[in-house]
Amino acid sequence: MSLAYAYPASRFEPAALVDLNSKQERERLSKSALKGFFKLATTWQLRDEDARELLGGLSSSAFYEWKKNPARVLEVDRITRISYLVGIYKALHILYGDTLADEWINLPNKNAIFGGRSPLSYMLGGGLLAMLTVRKLLDARRGGL
Repeated sequence: MSLAYAYPASRFEPAALVDLNSKQERERLSKSALKGFFKLATTWQLRDEDARELLGGLSSSAFYEWKKNPARVLEVDRITRISYLVGIYKALHILYGDTLADEWINLPNKNAIFGGRSPLSYMLGGGLLAMLTVRKLLDARRGGL
């Protein structure tokens, strides 16, 4: 006779993961991801060169083409970057009023992670992993940690 182990019932039900390796899923998400990114860039008052860097070092010609016509299929890396940034935007608006939430990314920050730099400067210097770190920091604050 074998024992069956079971986890206790929980109210937490994880969402099904989106397979970003699937071209069909990327096709489904890409246009809305880009539209959201460009709105976020406007709200955060990002310089175009900073927005291009957050997207992973996009050329200026491609950037302006994407802005004009967001109907394209993004790579996994770019969808992931946009996802982190949208999550940061959402967390900021949960934690703070709209004005501070929209300015926070550009303000010098005394948190040890940033070392007095702005979160934007930190993410521009650290790329995808820095975006993940900022996202985790804000999610932890949302959870009361």
